[in-house]
Amino acid sequence: MNVTFRFGVPGDLTAPSADRLTVGDPRVVDFLAKLARRLLAPAVARKHPELGSLGYFLRPAELSRAVAKMRRDDALANAQVIVSPRGNVFHLPPANVDTIFVYSWALSALAGNHNVVRISSRSAGAAEVILEALDAVAAEADPIVARTQRMVTYGRDDAVTGALSKWADLRVIWGGDAAVDTIRKQPLRPSARDLTFPDRTSWAVLSTAGWRAADPAARRAAVVGFANDAYWFDQAACSSPRTVFLVGGDGDDVRAEFLALLLEVVDARGWVVDPAMAVEKRVNAYGLAAIGAAGALDFPDNRITALTLTGTEAAPRRWIGAGAFPFAEVGSLLDLVPAMNRQDQTVSHFGFTPAELQAFATELGGRGVDRIVPFGSALTFGAIWDGYDLPSEFTRLTVLQP
Repeated sequence: MNVTFRFGVPGDLTAPSADRLTVGDPRVVDFLAKLARRLLAPAVARKHPELGSLGYFLRPAELSRAVAKMRRDDALANAQVIVSPRGNVFHLPPANVDTIFVYSWALSALAGNHNVVRISSRSAGAAEVILEALDAVAAEADPIVARTQRMVTYGRDDAVTGALSKWADLRVIWGGDAAVDTIRKQPLRPSARDLTFPDRTSWAVLSTAGWRAADPAARRAAVVGFANDAYWFDQAACSSPRTVFLVGGDGDDVRAEFLALLLEVVDARGWVVDPAMAVEKRVNAYGLAAIGAAGALDFPDNRITALTLTGTEAAPRRWIGAGAFPFAEVGSLLDLVPAMNRQDQTVSHFGFTPAELQAFATELGGRGVDRIVPFGSALTFGAIWDGYDLPSEFTRLTVLQP
């Protein structure tokens, strides 16, 4: 295998191992907790804010909750069921979100699995900081961690992917539909299966009544949260909001104030969009206008492109550039239900009552949308993601009848 080891003990990735971990293995818990402390260091968090979120996810308190869920401490307290690791897990994360590989890998390691993670050769920035932190923590951790947890980089090599696929009990595929289809050409063992995270689209919903009722501080906080959701990862993350639906009608004043505040926040954060991206956004925006999907275009700044859609059905499900925000108006949240489908992942919201959100989720009835979260939480990873209960997916159950 022509493989570069980025973390873990080099060697034959598919060779049988005598090492055994348990669900919530204390050696792994200790390793992840030390990793969290490094990622939460002020100097790291200031330079890469997304690593602060990752460090928070790996705090000991969060790890304890995840372990309790994996062990089914409540549901199986009196049942004759043994919870064990799934086995071997092969992760193929995307290159466009530097931190996502750590979330799924950490939960899988916490479940006691042996893991191989393929790191893209295009990864940089935050991913490199994470790998450096992993190596530093491994130097003082139990050696079993580096023997059972490996991160590698290799090119488009069907032989390597094929061998690791046959090794795996679970294959975790992140990426576009085409990437998922390509990897699925490599067969798994009959007892193994895939966990896939293909192309997804996410939206933002803004209540015009709720916005007007909110005080200026709440409005600004909402825009700060929205900006974090949109501008981290250049709006390319599956949960980053794209189209903004103004719910309640007659939202011209709300939209204008929202965009003005957004530009202020982007200025304060120092976020930039390079000229090539600004040109690409213009090309894509004019393309939507040419096909009748957008009726008006607004380019107030390289970092913000605003489009007025001709209807909810015109909302684009493809990425059109960083800082590109199509807008559409609807009368109520329930009016959006017919436009949702299984590709839709996250709806981030501001200004709605719990009853309105509950009615929306109930009416969706599983046709689409896996997460409904406030502005600022779209990128916050959770143990339940894309409708999967990951602590359950990474473990297996044995029924015991004495």
